[in-house]
Amino acid sequence: MLAAWRRPRAILWTAVAVVALAFLIALEIAARGYGLPGPITNQAREVIFAPKSGPLLYAGMALMMVVLTWRQRFIAMGVAVGIDLVFFLVRWAVDAKMMFGNGALWVMLACVVIAVTRRTGRDRLLLLKGVGLGLLLVAGRKTGDTWLLITWKTRPTVLDQYVATADHALGNPSWVVGRMVNATGEVGAHVLDYVYIQLAVAAVVIALYQLRNVASEGRFPGHHLVRTFLVIGLLGPGIYMIYPVVGPIFAYGVHGEHWAVADIWPNTPPTITTPHVMPFDDKTPRNCMPSLHTAWATTIFIHSRKGPRLLRYAGTFWLIATLGATLGFGYHYGADIVAGVVFAYTIDAALRSFDRGWDRASIQLVAYGTTVFVLFLLSYRFLPMEMARHPWLFGPLLIGAMASVIYGYIRTAEPREPKPAPPTQKLEPQPEMV
Repeated sequence: MLAAWRRPRAILWTAVAVVALAFLIALEIAARGYGLPGPITNQAREVIFAPKSGPLLYAGMALMMVVLTWRQRFIAMGVAVGIDLVFFLVRWAVDAKMMFGNGALWVMLACVVIAVTRRTGRDRLLLLKGVGLGLLLVAGRKTGDTWLLITWKTRPTVLDQYVATADHALGNPSWVVGRMVNATGEVGAHVLDYVYIQLAVAAVVIALYQLRNVASEGRFPGHHLVRTFLVIGLLGPGIYMIYPVVGPIFAYGVHGEHWAVADIWPNTPPTITTPHVMPFDDKTPRNCMPSLHTAWATTIFIHSRKGPRLLRYAGTFWLIATLGATLGFGYHYGADIVAGVVFAYTIDAALRSFDRGWDRASIQLVAYGTTVFVLFLLSYRFLPMEMARHPWLFGPLLIGAMASVIYGYIRTAEPREPKPAPPTQKLEPQPEMV
């Protein structure tokens, strides 16, 4: 029975990998059509040239190392740091852009060679899975960058006026939190900015705890944070294409320049007037609806609940700080945040059910979360004036609908957490990495 269940799952994940590769190639072709390098080209450049994000590459390598022994981990880290030191000296000598991370990428690529040439059977597959997990995290960032390029190239108009009008039902939280962040001065802004930028690194910390036994057990757990993280990044940008929004600091702030409705963020909330589709520039990403940063931070919070107390505190802090940054920097409206939370819980519930088996309750939860999310988008687009005029009705409805999805997740998904499975048979010793 177990073997019969695993076989179609393996076929499905193989199909997913093929589709993901085709998707990367399609994005590369699309970016080339606009005269810019795509995700594959940008990743290949980082083998030699300065990476865009060194911490992200080392975070990817950390994910890969969950399949290694401790001795192999120390060797891999030492090699990565040594390579980066060589790159640092060369760049310093020729006065090139300084950034670390090449060493981590080299080590991950070297592990692919080791897996193919020096590993066999289940050990080879495990190492390739580890490398794939690390590279997927990095590729996800490159894919996201290309998606953002496509949004501003293909969506010349945005729907910010609709979302800003609907946001009156929530009390214009971006304007409120924006003034609060300004009041904290540079210290508060720097802390929130760091949290916002290093979201992927925080996710890796939680994932490393979840995957801490991979090397000893010889297998990955069925459901973990990285899967949800990557699926959110894969599906979210597609919604950007359907619902292009740039955010209050652009549509209502100084960053929007002459394209903005007015320079009023965060000091003066917009008045309630009939919204219209508005043209915008060709350089600002339409990446607000839903807030993927909120969805990712929510996922970190969800998966930190099973960890020790310090990890739970960290997950809570990262969620609160991310909400403060997304609203306080004017990157998102409150409506984006509410939609992002529902988006995250629905996707995580679907992936949990996929791993542990679908039943009536899990199907209903995913269908309900999807329905709530779609109704949010439709209400923001077609009922913004009613929402703004009756905040006492629509505000509680929005928060209540979001809370109902969270409650359904807690009642349906969490009680189905399986007991820890016994480890598989002990792996035979393998040659150490050199």
